[in-house]
Amino acid sequence: MIELHAEFLRKDGQKQFAVLPYEEFLKIKELLEDLEDLRDLRDSKKEDQSVSLSDVKKMLIY
Repeated sequence: MIELHAEFLRKDGQKQFAVLPYEEFLKIKELLEDLEDLRDLRDSKKEDQSVSLSDVKKMLIY
């Protein structure tokens, strides 16, 4: 888990924005990109319609 050192900007007493050190921002961005890659990989495995070589041979023979 990343320890964040955010500073909050307020408007009318309500937190409106969080400001992070740049290095923390880059780490979060990298983690989000990794998560997106993992999600894409899992989605592609669900869609995998691979066929074995023996099945292809059977299809070509008949």
